Order: sequence, then C-alpha cells, then structure tokens
Amino acid sequence: MPPHPHRPPELAWQVFRGSEAIRRGLLSRHHLRGASWVRLRQDVYADARLDRDHALACRAALLRMPQGTVIAGPSAAYLHGVEHAAGFTDDVHVLLPAMVRADSQPGVRVHHAPVSSTRSGLLVPVGAAAPARTSPPAGTRFPVPAPPTAGRPSGRTRPPDPADHRARPGPPGPAVPPASALASNPSPLGAAMIPAGPPPRTEPVSCAWETAVWADPVKAVGIVDGLLRAGSVSRSALASEAARNACRPGGRRAAWVFGLTDGLARSPAESHLRVRLVFAGLPRPVARHPVRVSAGRILHPDLAWPEFRVAVEYDDRPHSDGAHSDRRRLDQLVEAGWLVSHVTGRRLRKEFPDLVREIRAALVARGWQPGRN
Repeated sequence: MPPHPHRPPELAWQVFRGSEAIRRGLLSRHHLRGASWVRLRQDVYADARLDRDHALACRAALLRMPQGTVIAGPSAAYLHGVEHAAGFTDDVHVLLPAMVRADSQPGVRVHHAPVSSTRSGLLVPVGAAAPARTSPPAGTRFPVPAPPTAGRPSGRTRPPDPADHRARPGPPGPAVPPASALASNPSPLGAAMIPAGPPPRTEPVSCAWETAVWADPVKAVGIVDGLLRAGSVSRSALASEAARNACRPGGRRAAWVFGLTDGLARSPAESHLRVRLVFAGLPRPVARHPVRVSAGRILHPDLAWPEFRVAVEYDDRPHSDGAHSDRRRLDQLVEAGWLVSHVTGRRLRKEFPDLVREIRAALVARGWQPGRN
C-alpha cells in the first residue's frame, strides 16, 4: 500500500536531501515514496506542491554542487523572468569559481569562470592554489536570498522589479509559501536544504553573454531578446559586456549573437523567425517598422524590408482568435502597396523552406538582388 501522506512542517515547500531527512528522523524511506514528495535527482526530493518548473530544477541541482556555485546562462535568464529560456526537464547551467571542480551530474551543464589577474566576483587570481576536486557532502548548503511572496505575473516575459536589484524577479510559480510562514518555521535540516526563493544566479547582462556563448544561436537570440524586452538589460549594456569580454573564449560569438538581437519581437517565435530568415540568406528585416495605411492609420508589421515594401506578419493563434482583424491588417498593408507573407506557427515549424522561397521571390520581384544584402 502507498504510504499515508506525511509532510513534517520543517520540510513544507522545501527541496532537501532525502538521506539527511531520514538521518534526522523527519521521514523514513517509506515516506519518501509517498505522494507528498517528488524525487528530482539522486537523493534530492521536494515538496510535491511546488511547481514543476526550471526554478525547481535549479534548486535541486544546487543541492549537489560545491559551495559558491551559481545558476548561469539560459537557466539564469529563466530566473530573471524569461520563461521560455528553459523548462523543467532542460539541463541546468551552473557556473563554478575558476579553480573549483565538481563531479558531473545528469541534467547539469557545468561551466567555470575564467582565471583573472585580479579577483572579481567568481574570478580567481592567477597563481592561486587550486582547491581539491569537490564532491559535496550530504550537508552542503548554498546561500540564497530570502523567499519571495506568492504570485505569478502575467505575460510571457516577466518584467524585473526595480525595487530589489538583487532578487528581481523571483522564480515563477504560485506554489510558494508565505514568507511569514517560512520565517516562523525554521528547518532543523540546515545545510541540507535549499529553501523556497530565487536561487543565486548571474546578473542579467552576464547571463546574456553566457547564453550567447553556450546556447544554439537561434535560441540564444530569442532569450536575449526576452531580456531586452523585459528591461533587464539594454543594448548599450550588451555592447559593453561584449567589449569587456572580447578576448575571452566565445567573445566573438557573443558579439555576433548580440548583433542579431533587437528586443522588439513580441514572442520567442518572432525572434526565431527573424534570425532563421537571416541565416537562410535573406537581408535582415526590420521589426515593427511603421507603415502608413488608409485613413492615416499606422501599422507595424512584425518584420519588414522597407526598401522593397515587403513584410511578414506572424500569427500562432487559433484561427478563431482575431482572424477578422488580422485579415483587415493584411488587406490594409496590401492596399498601401506592400507584399505581405502571412506566417503561422505551423509554417515556421514545418514549412520553413517553402516560406523562405516565398519571401525570397517577393523581395526579388521588388528589386532585391541576392548577394547584395
């Protein structure tokens, strides 16, 4: 028979080492197989009420990593509010201090900060003694900010909270206990637990650089666009970060990816479409270019080549949602002398070569000469 639900208050809403909970007498192995808990990885369990999102995966990964580990790259972008950057089952990217080593784990991508001549953040001075290879004991704990209050902002990209630079924004998901409940219910597990709250992660501009270097370019552009759209980073900050890290491995790649971003796309799919069209050899389109149509109205097609009066409108909604207004927009653009391609999510995913041929033909018909982007 399955064990009866058993959830000690000390473990409510927490991610913890199962072996330590058993050692402290809070749970038995039989209890850990109950519906109150979910096994996230070897010897790491969580309150089953917590959302199965990437923030939970990050907390689980940190519990088995050495002291000083921080979440980085696409995983940090997720924690900064770009929800499409990573999912629950995606690998967690972590950054370790330069000379610290850790055993590899399934589902965790380990990266190391570079060695520097001066100490800065995770950087280690050249010539510093290298710590021994570390496999964390069951009682390892990592510093995390205080847990946030419950609540999930709406929208695909959560904006940052300017009131708290260090903790903005908290991990998504409503399944987080009130801060007062956690404060009044300290856990005896101590170092064997990662409390609810945003895990330590690299700053937005740093995780943008890491994402540009580590991730597939199309996905990386979508993530960095998300950070720009949320206001977590600016174009000038990206340029400064690229210049500062120009001599690091991956520096040229990061500058190239940053050059492909614009922050104007309203969804990751629009970012992916824009970049894939460029990779297919088409001239770079302009996002949200203003077009004056009938009655003086101004429309902003998703992508446009103003010189050739060719545009792309992207739509991944069900046909019943906004079909009439979308048709009217297309008609108005055509009446204003534009050639318009209507792109759905299905066409982007399954008919991309045909889509490229269609847009290429429209551009050529309007005077574009391939090879002269």
